[in-house]
Amino acid sequence: MKIDTAVLVADLREVPRLARHAEELGYDGLWTAEAGHDPYLPVAVAAAATERIALGTNIAVAFPRSPLVHAQIAWDLQATSRGRFILGLGTQVKGHNERRYSTPWTAPGPRLREMVQLIRHIWDVWQHGTKPGFQGKYYQFSLMTPFFSPAPLEWPNIPIYIAGVNPYICRLAGELCDGFQAHPFHSVKFLREAVLPNIEAGAAKAGRTRRDVTLATSAFVITGKDRDEMERMKAGVRQQIAFYASTRTYIAVLEAHGWGETCYRLNEKAAKGDWAGMASLITDEMLDVYAVQGTFEEVPALLRKKYDGVIDRLSFYSALRPGADDAEWRRVVAACRT
Repeated sequence: MKIDTAVLVADLREVPRLARHAEELGYDGLWTAEAGHDPYLPVAVAAAATERIALGTNIAVAFPRSPLVHAQIAWDLQATSRGRFILGLGTQVKGHNERRYSTPWTAPGPRLREMVQLIRHIWDVWQHGTKPGFQGKYYQFSLMTPFFSPAPLEWPNIPIYIAGVNPYICRLAGELCDGFQAHPFHSVKFLREAVLPNIEAGAAKAGRTRRDVTLATSAFVITGKDRDEMERMKAGVRQQIAFYASTRTYIAVLEAHGWGETCYRLNEKAAKGDWAGMASLITDEMLDVYAVQGTFEEVPALLRKKYDGVIDRLSFYSALRPGADDAEWRRVVAACRT
């Protein structure tokens, strides 16, 4: 199991320091997200500042950008990182596409399928001089002149991960993609019963196996030097879980444990802006299912017990903070990877 982390900063000047710090702590990968800031720009900065660590987007929102835009950015980031980039795409939901990105909403699964196929076709044109020729329902590509075609890469096989929850996206990952980003709001029961069977079905359709698809996710980890520190972290995790669980898109994660009604109650509180009240609906039993709680010494064994045989790449759902418990986190990373 590879152990990753994330960088979420507003100031790109902070990225080199954070990326080098993640590499020094022994992390295998560093992910960015489209959460208030562009996900690609920090990767470019981190790529120039590091030598070993994998770099990826978790996620870049797919549809506001054309397939060629994604393909071109990924090509440049793969070159800058010397083959360490992972292109992670996600559909987002209808409301955000239409009301935040001004992007028309069409069937997200089939559209994402075409996008992945076309991105790979564009890369093939650039790498091998293939004649451009893609005509789909949502995208078409028939023109690429030498002036606009980048040079072939030494590392042309850029992994594509997609993120999602519903069965279609899981099957699509199994059929066409190199990896699948499971949402941080998950349980192992949900992964085993809802995600993995669909990934395996998609893989079988394409003559592949589950091992051809890297399953990645972020884990809510509640830890600290003492119980007071852990209680403070617990409050933040409880609030974050409540936020995710209030979205009806993720109700299946609750229903897997018989807590589907909680989604509707959380949704009502979210509509009223009752954020504190939302957190109060996340019980200790839910925390035990959706998070891992323990001291720095206990966490590696707890994570291995929970995720071995299920997850291939695991991130911690917490911000990098250089100088804060560096020695402890270095030991945690090393112990998780052992």
